[in-house]
Amino acid sequence: MVQTKTTISRRKFIKSSSGVALFIGVSGILPQLISCKDPKKIKEQLAQQTLTAWVKLSEDGEITIYNPAAEMGQGSMTSLPLLFAEEMDADWSKVKVEFSPQESEVYGSPGWAPGSKLMFTVGSRTTNSYYQVMRKAGGQARYVLMSSAAKHWEVPISEITTSKSFIIHEKTGQRISYGSLVPFLEMPETLPVFTEEQLKNPKEFQLVGKDIPRTEIPAKVDGSALFAIDIRLPGMVYGVLERGNLHGSKPTLTNESEILAMEGILRIIPLDYAIGIVGKTLEQTLNAKKSLKINWSKSKATGHNSQEVYTTYEKIASQKQSGKVIIEKGDFPKAIKTASKTYKVDFKNDYVYHAQMEPLNAVVQVAEDGGSAEVWVGSQQGPDTKLGVPKILDIAPENVNVHLQYLGGGFGRRSMNDFVEECTILAKEMEPLPVKLIWTREDDVTYGAFRPLSLQRLIACTDANGTVTGFSHSVIGDGGNLVASAVANDHYDIPNQFAEWREASNGIRLKHWRAVGHGPNKFAIECMLDEIALDQGLDPLELRRKLMVKAPRALATLEKVAKISNWNTPSVNGRAKGMAFVEHGSLGTGVCEISVDRSTGNIKVHHFWIALDAGVVVQPDNVKAQMEGGIIMGMSSVLKEQITIVDGQVQQSNFHDYDLLRMQDIPESIETAILESTEVPEGVGETATPMVACAIANAFLKLTGKPLRHLPFSPERVLQALNS
Repeated sequence: MVQTKTTISRRKFIKSSSGVALFIGVSGILPQLISCKDPKKIKEQLAQQTLTAWVKLSEDGEITIYNPAAEMGQGSMTSLPLLFAEEMDADWSKVKVEFSPQESEVYGSPGWAPGSKLMFTVGSRTTNSYYQVMRKAGGQARYVLMSSAAKHWEVPISEITTSKSFIIHEKTGQRISYGSLVPFLEMPETLPVFTEEQLKNPKEFQLVGKDIPRTEIPAKVDGSALFAIDIRLPGMVYGVLERGNLHGSKPTLTNESEILAMEGILRIIPLDYAIGIVGKTLEQTLNAKKSLKINWSKSKATGHNSQEVYTTYEKIASQKQSGKVIIEKGDFPKAIKTASKTYKVDFKNDYVYHAQMEPLNAVVQVAEDGGSAEVWVGSQQGPDTKLGVPKILDIAPENVNVHLQYLGGGFGRRSMNDFVEECTILAKEMEPLPVKLIWTREDDVTYGAFRPLSLQRLIACTDANGTVTGFSHSVIGDGGNLVASAVANDHYDIPNQFAEWREASNGIRLKHWRAVGHGPNKFAIECMLDEIALDQGLDPLELRRKLMVKAPRALATLEKVAKISNWNTPSVNGRAKGMAFVEHGSLGTGVCEISVDRSTGNIKVHHFWIALDAGVVVQPDNVKAQMEGGIIMGMSSVLKEQITIVDGQVQQSNFHDYDLLRMQDIPESIETAILESTEVPEGVGETATPMVACAIANAFLKLTGKPLRHLPFSPERVLQALNS
């Protein structure tokens, strides 16, 4: 199959010319050129008409809808096609879902810059950003069907209605299935660009908001689902890299001839920061990797000690000059001067690793002439839908074909293209052989890209009535938005606010980690509020109720979670409850109930309750699953996970020394109450995780009167707090 960008009339679906059959999509998808000498290919294309760029329809009524987002367990393979099917009035039982081509011009959603389009599954933006895109595309597909039926029946389109993959003309009693209409399909002269008013009222939804099974679960259960790590191609060879555990260090290989003489080793490919090996089998390349003798240079990270650096951060926080100002509302200095009481507290968080289940991997095959490439990868995509491959190969983006696969976990790590670019470098040297690059778990832990270590210095003040009148938040750490996001308190009525970021760079690789800055910064903000409440003799619920007086949607989540958690009913002896509010797209308030083993320092979370306002909820059962997964991942990071660095070198290497939450540690129950809403849907994948640290710390404060201010809450730190 050859693809072209030639502009061709969209009025007809099929046209034969010069020995090829052209199959033209409606929304600008590239036409496919199939040789007429290949009857099988033509038959396959005729069997499924390209109704629009988003959907194919077969004469037996089967509908294939494209999903433009990565599927890493969050349910996009169902939620986005469901929005399309809702507006198309499709019979969901006849729907199949496939990944769309990685072409942002056609399949992108509105990007952050005006007029831009993105295929980027990050920041819990997928459902929100594609909500109108998919609905309008589904509405257009329905319009094409209605227009074709009206022309076939010679009736006005205004008299046509649809229902569950049928087109109906009530006046004449005629009805025809979508599949049966295929032979009569004709492209209308123009397609309407539907406005919100022309689409379905959410109250009329038949699919959205119902508990519909996810499309990809059966394949994941029976093992037929393809992840990138499952890809096997004829002639495929394997690549691995030795990157060391000192970030930014440059290698000098001293035994190249010895490695090349090893069985199955085909090539050694040096990079600025690593030594690459390509071999006939994975076992052979890994065996050779163990035998590498490398001298490593010093780097910016040399001398960095993660547990000692906080002293330096405290000094940076105490400097008189401000950092980069993020928020300046009201007059915080004046509020401090006139305050009845002032609070000043430092909160800290260590580095955290993504720990995604599927190791990073990709397969790249570069054509023998170097002019094109095929890529198989599980990626969260990015601003460059071709993932950096065209630049490395110095070829046009349209000559790179990305086959998106299921992801075995992302959490932000797979929005980084380093592993795809590395594979491309190796494949360029090995063309035309396909190369599979695999990061081992040790590679990913030691040369990971972590959630940043940071220190938050909070200063708050209250008036004589105990009302919070001023709030200052200074973030010290590396990574810009990675550490400084989520410092706004938009749902709290605090008249004087100031927030800034003060940079402190240590040469450590960093990346978005689920909820980005919300985890550390909401931990600091919500814990500060409870410390104020304790000092003022206030119920934390009452304090937040007062602060949320101008934010009714946020307040509704607070009231709901107070009800379902029986907040006002005291816990049994030895337990206590803590709460926290988080906005990350969705609005959510969480309450947890904990106990503490005062001899070991182990915290046990018994119950977690969440009240969530996510706007229109496309898949309620999946939203609850996202909340549960977010809470458990949050608990793991809060109670267990920690990357430590000594003299610039990562101390952990695998799950024997990077501890994760175990089955015996999960709560007895996690209950999610979803508030009804007709607002545009918001993301839910990153709402639950950030509320865990603050809810646990606030429950600990209520239970013991002692604050926890340094993540993670290791038993040693808990015992230290108890004995302070």
